[in-house]
Amino acid sequence: MSGYLTTYLIFDGDARQAMEHYQSALGGKLDVMTFGDMGATGPVPPPDGVMHALLVTDDGFRLMASDGPPGEEIRRGNDFGVALSGDPQDEALLRGWWDAFSAGGTVDVPLEKQMWGAYFGQVTDQFGVTWMFNIESGEEPGTS
Repeated sequence: MSGYLTTYLIFDGDARQAMEHYQSALGGKLDVMTFGDMGATGPVPPPDGVMHALLVTDDGFRLMASDGPPGEEIRRGNDFGVALSGDPQDEALLRGWWDAFSAGGTVDVPLEKQMWGAYFGQVTDQFGVTWMFNIESGEEPGTS
């Protein structure tokens, strides 16, 4: 399997600053996708807000983050999640995990193909932990 279990941090509008700080401390390569990159024109969500950021360090650590959903208060307990990601060959395994977590939890975002080309879904388990699933499709974004 070529998947990853990654901590996903949620910020209240300062995800870029936080991730740049983590990059300065840990090193590595930081990729940031804004809401504007995905076509948002604002004001909600703001085009310069972070839709998704990924820091991969030279030591192999991975940290993901985003600015929280517009209008939703960020508070202890909803400021992080766990991301399970994989390539197309991992789809059956990841979908099995999705089924297991969603069976006793609440589906926040159905596991469906997204504008960035991957299949994404989010579920909150019965213990209140948010799990994000991302399955690469093997296709370029915008193709099907």
